[in-house]
Amino acid sequence: MLAIYKKEIAGFLSSFTAYIIIGVFLLVMGLFMWVFPDTNALDFGYASLDGLFDMAPWVFMFLVPAVTMRSFAEEKKQGTIELLATRPLSDLQIILGKFFANLTLVLFALIPTLIYYFSIYQLGLEPGNIDSGGVIGSYIGLFLLGAGFVAIGIFSSSITENQIVAFTLAVFMSFFCFMGFEYISSLTQLGSVDYLIQWLGINAHYESISRGVLDTRDLIYFVGLVSLFLALTRTVLGSRKW
Repeated sequence: MLAIYKKEIAGFLSSFTAYIIIGVFLLVMGLFMWVFPDTNALDFGYASLDGLFDMAPWVFMFLVPAVTMRSFAEEKKQGTIELLATRPLSDLQIILGKFFANLTLVLFALIPTLIYYFSIYQLGLEPGNIDSGGVIGSYIGLFLLGAGFVAIGIFSSSITENQIVAFTLAVFMSFFCFMGFEYISSLTQLGSVDYLIQWLGINAHYESISRGVLDTRDLIYFVGLVSLFLALTRTVLGSRKW
């Protein structure tokens, strides 16, 4: 697994694509944070990063699929997936290597946004007048959200050799898992069943963690979500026939 991880990271760092994707993410988040109305932190009147964490999932919805679309689709198109199969690695090790490499790139994109936190921290009427617990929770939630989107993106990449198709599928599935269940629950009037349907979606758990409270149910949900899509990816790879 470590060999695959290093190979993927080296591939990212030697390609301008990774830098462009991270740069675009930081630029877009910077615009939402400091320029655009309604999300501009300077217009809130109080020290808050709510604009960043409200918009970041929607940006991630496109950023992560752009990162993961090449994971297996490129291997299939170039025929190098057969070479992977000849190595003393299991399908799970290959999948985990690619998963953690993509997740590392997501982490690379998140780390520079800490400058926004330190900026808001200093801009308060009294420096430090910011809900640091909520910010930490939101970063944890955003990282877990990224992990879920990475797992979805890798699965999408495993079922096609076309990167554009993989990207499109990943965006659609990420959107559905993030907001689809909430839309479905809003169409029914079934009380507790509506809550259960909404609970199946990512957004309910992301918002819960963003409040600064780490509930084990939310952590279990994200672990389960990642495990589900990685298991589906393993099933797809296991069904291949040479």
